[in-house]
Amino acid sequence: MTDAKKELEVGRKFFSTECTFMLGVADLKQLPITNIPEIALTGRSNVGKSRLVNALTGRKAIARTSVTPGRTQQLNFFNLGNRLLIVDLPGYGYANAPKPEVAAWTQLVRQYLVGRAQLRRVCMLVDIRHGLKDNDRKIMKELDQAAVSYQIVLTKADKISPIQREKAAEKVLKEANKHVAAHPKIVTTSSVKGLGISELRADLSQLAINH
Repeated sequence: MTDAKKELEVGRKFFSTECTFMLGVADLKQLPITNIPEIALTGRSNVGKSRLVNALTGRKAIARTSVTPGRTQQLNFFNLGNRLLIVDLPGYGYANAPKPEVAAWTQLVRQYLVGRAQLRRVCMLVDIRHGLKDNDRKIMKELDQAAVSYQIVLTKADKISPIQREKAAEKVLKEANKHVAAHPKIVTTSSVKGLGISELRADLSQLAINH
């Protein structure tokens, strides 16, 4: 078995561990006190964060998905076998809620992202059909300044052709390479078709195993 295949198998086994919803956090005081490494999923509303959590963990509905953008209004923590916490963050860019509430979530997310010691990586989800938007770039700049490692994960790849995927990924990677805290590898995924899920599991499992 090649090293690449071994990593994929390690990732598969790692994410086959029981995953449970831990808690929802609406205030920094509610953050769990643990020494378990964390990865966080961020991105524009309706980019597919909850679907990706379900795909990674092999569960159909551990993270509730919604057709209404902006429905997630707190930091949702999922515990993967006490070895990794997956944090589903509120989406940005659109929210079906009053502006004061949106401002409160935005502040909560930013404080979490730049101040959480056990946060190993932020997965920035980007709809492959639309590429990076200004609000993505704003978050990227803040993460650069805070020296928080993040990896761009392209979602909804099943919506376009393989040639379009390749061109879109190249464009995003070219821009990401200009950012100091961006991981040099981006992953193209489809939660519906399973594309890229094994590769992402392999990458993320190493963050916990090497903790």
